[in-house]
Amino acid sequence: MAASRTVVVERRIQAPQGRVWEAITDLPEMPRVLSGVERVEVLTEGGFDVGTRWRETRRMLGKEATEVMTVTECVPPERYVTVADSHGMHYESEFELLKGDAAATWTTVVMRFTATPTAGGLMGLLAKATGALGVKAVSRALAKDLDEVAAAVEQRG
Repeated sequence: MAASRTVVVERRIQAPQGRVWEAITDLPEMPRVLSGVERVEVLTEGGFDVGTRWRETRRMLGKEATEVMTVTECVPPERYVTVADSHGMHYESEFELLKGDAAATWTTVVMRFTATPTAGGLMGLLAKATGALGVKAVSRALAKDLDEVAAAVEQRG
């Protein structure tokens, strides 16, 4: 069985931590903020917290992929982790928001995406994307997401 692959991207955003947190946890707004996200269907009621689930449809490497995401850890406004299982792969995404300066005028966002093969099943689109040649493509896609989050929150500032 192939080993896990992790991609890490980091982006400094010229906005306070709270405003960045709001942007990355506002699920209904996600398709307007991230060009790679086509649709989001929130599957749970209440605010963003552990147990929140949504169905996210993305266009990646020219193909559409839909995954159900579940929040497994949530420490507002500093960090959250989501997981998804699909086509023989376990995916984990972590967003960490680090306060910038004492005046809190900027935030560093660190995103970690890990893909781990599970027993059996066909490799899904994201699994193929995280192969040796696809790591750069995934890294570029995640960096683009963070650039688009930055553009959205910096515009509001």
